[in-house]
Amino acid sequence: MQNVLILGGTRFFGKKLTANLLRSGADVTILTRGNAADSFGPGVKRLHADRTDAAALRQVIGSADYDVVYDNICYTPQDAEHAVQLFAGRTGRYIVTSSKSVYPFGGPRKKESDFDPYGYPLPSVYPDQPDYAEGKRLVEAVLFRKAPFPAAAVRFPIVLGPDDYTRRLHFHIEHIKQGLPLGIPNREALLTFIDSDEAASFLGWLGTSALEGPVNACSKGEITPGKIVSLIEEALNKQAHVADKTEEEHMSPFGVPESWYMDTSKAETAGYTFRHLDDWLPDLIRKLAGES
Repeated sequence: MQNVLILGGTRFFGKKLTANLLRSGADVTILTRGNAADSFGPGVKRLHADRTDAAALRQVIGSADYDVVYDNICYTPQDAEHAVQLFAGRTGRYIVTSSKSVYPFGGPRKKESDFDPYGYPLPSVYPDQPDYAEGKRLVEAVLFRKAPFPAAAVRFPIVLGPDDYTRRLHFHIEHIKQGLPLGIPNREALLTFIDSDEAASFLGWLGTSALEGPVNACSKGEITPGKIVSLIEEALNKQAHVADKTEEEHMSPFGVPESWYMDTSKAETAGYTFRHLDDWLPDLIRKLAGES
């Protein structure tokens, strides 16, 4: 039986990862701030602490060891440093959720080698509040250069699902339904996505694999913002009002200046098969359109 700790296991794909692991028979502990109830019942152990409070984190974990630690809420190099120190000699595997944001826009399909965390310079003083992309770059750099345990960083694109608390796809559907302008600077940019079910499934698979280092994870195939808009128009039977630029509040969360998509050969060579985008995204759009 796997003994697993999940930092960030109560919402979105983290919640689904927790449920999947419980169904597989794993011994699961989740760490949360304890501000909201969960639906896991007595099958899961709970620790309550703020992930960013290193002393509190150390206190609640105590002397426990884990086969796998999943860290879905590591956003700064300081948090990564604390994790390296806390779990040294106490985990067989550490998996952090990273992001496609470590890559720049443009160019061909992004491979893991297009951002090398092993050679990325670490500043002598870490920034207090790095932007999201730089925070993830530094998290990876700290983890891979300093951790004494096996580690992997999953580079997810935007994760979509009916339970997406950021409501990025919902944003587009609501704007089109309400006749609001929608700002998309490049309607033909190629993008990759993954749905929350597969994000959770991939994390679970990775916890049993031997893969280390950065790993891209996304659905097969690409789609443009323009095509997403077309699918929503079809589902709503209503025309969108798209412009290259609008007021900031109406700019699309998918509005990137250039193509931004990933290669998943590393994960697939290791044995994971991703679903195709066409197998779930049109259905999700129709579902959300019907609920809006």
